[in-house]
Amino acid sequence: MSVPAQPATRPVNPRFSSGPCAKIPEFSVDMLSDAPLGRSHRAAVGKTKLKAAIDGTREILGVPDDYRIGIVPASDTGAVEMAMWALLGARGVEMLAWESFGAGWVTDVVKQLKLDATVRSADYGRIVDLTQVDYAKDVVFTWNGTTSGVRVPNGDAIPADRAGLTICDATSAAFAMDLPWDKLDVVTFSWQKVMGGEAAHGMLILSPRAVARLESWTPAWPMPKIFRLTKGGKLIEGIFKGETINTPSMLAVEDYLVALDWARGIGGLSALVARCNANADVIARFCQRHHWIANLAEDPATASTTSVCLKFTDPAITDGAAFAKAVAKRLEAEGVAFDIGAYRDAPPGLRIWCGATVQTADIEALMPWIDWAYHTERAALDAAV
Repeated sequence: MSVPAQPATRPVNPRFSSGPCAKIPEFSVDMLSDAPLGRSHRAAVGKTKLKAAIDGTREILGVPDDYRIGIVPASDTGAVEMAMWALLGARGVEMLAWESFGAGWVTDVVKQLKLDATVRSADYGRIVDLTQVDYAKDVVFTWNGTTSGVRVPNGDAIPADRAGLTICDATSAAFAMDLPWDKLDVVTFSWQKVMGGEAAHGMLILSPRAVARLESWTPAWPMPKIFRLTKGGKLIEGIFKGETINTPSMLAVEDYLVALDWARGIGGLSALVARCNANADVIARFCQRHHWIANLAEDPATASTTSVCLKFTDPAITDGAAFAKAVAKRLEAEGVAFDIGAYRDAPPGLRIWCGATVQTADIEALMPWIDWAYHTERAALDAAV
């Protein structure tokens, strides 16, 4: 097998990790100079910054005015856990999983909260049949499978008059996909995904129905302080006004504010979604032109536009894990792509982040390098036979 020459063009930014993700274009630490370092987050300046982060989130995402938005600890994981511990148990539960994080939520609900939940799961590259879900129960699911490269195509299957709550982990979908707020009662995400922010902080968004549940339901299990959203049977409103449960990093908050300003400057949510779509389209066209690689998502309608997962389909590759690892290692050694190996629990292959902070020109520059790395490793495989 002949090996093409190394491409002449390299990505300007080789950071294609699926989390933490690439910073906004032309990012500089100088942009964070207004962070109130050494000041209390309870001081006026801290409260103002935190409130701006909440207001900016509502503005860019188009969150309805009657939904609460809170900044919570422990990233998206913390936000999802807070929602499950505080809200579940009042009625039946359906857990939907099509990747590793969704499977983790299943484990927590079944083994930690010990709820008799209905579990619906799908293999990597697929999602469950959403029309078969019982929405009279509470339903927990990820909108976009960060480790599997599949997403919910829309909210059409979720009834507007559902009796249960929908709890949606949207960490690699928020700011990248249109979320149907009227179909979602709890939405969580973290700053380090589509907005390229710094880690450790989560966002928890609650519909009026979710708030009503919090104020009318007391779970049977002890509630750790970090998960408590109510006091005396009423919502702790301060959480949703910037009065965080624990001390936030004001440097990270400033970084998120900078990212929100960038999003405003390029045209808001529609522009963010368009950038993700353009990035994913580059990879889709590349797969169409090459028989030896394909999207892990079996149905194009469910293919992620942020965490794009690829598999090598060449039948001559007998050890897919070793081959994919070698390709990713070679690309990193060349300085053209960092951290694009598939997630450890996922099928072997590549995972390329296509979120809004990634420049389409960098995705375009990466594709010939993947072609070169594949042929280089394939030639080595032939030589070893």
